[in-house]
Amino acid sequence: MEDQQPKIGKFSLNYGLILGGLGVAFGLMLFSMDAHTNRDSTSSIIGIVLLLVVIFLGIFNFRKANAGNLTIGQGLKLGAGIAVVAAVISVIYTYLMANVLDPEFAVKIAEATKTALEERGDLSQDIIQQQYQNTIDYFWVSYPFILIGNVIFGLIIGLVGGLIFKKSKA
Repeated sequence: MEDQQPKIGKFSLNYGLILGGLGVAFGLMLFSMDAHTNRDSTSSIIGIVLLLVVIFLGIFNFRKANAGNLTIGQGLKLGAGIAVVAAVISVIYTYLMANVLDPEFAVKIAEATKTALEERGDLSQDIIQQQYQNTIDYFWVSYPFILIGNVIFGLIIGLVGGLIFKKSKA
């Protein structure tokens, strides 16, 4: 009987759900501390580390399930697949955050951006006010950026993971 090869889609879905769940848990933790609109780099770094760890874990476990074999292409597919599933969950969470949990979410983001621009001091008040209003009016644009950004990071991490864990059949 021939060994059954593991399915990339199944691994992508499972690890994408894990990553998405961790992202939502982290987001809810920030929300409970009223830190979900802070513009510090710590939250972004934690998100990238989560992405990195879960994708590497998914690639490593796929290779293990595939009798120790992994190609770079499989690593890329896994990285992108895991990132897409997690991004869809992130978009749904962000939509719920902005429309249910904290209806003033877009305004708070716009306020934080306005404060940061005022502290920089190199823009006029008219431009800052226009940026403020655009952030509120076009907040929906963040949803495709979440998807695109996650896929790009997923591809990069998948490539690196594929290179690190690569082992082909002899």
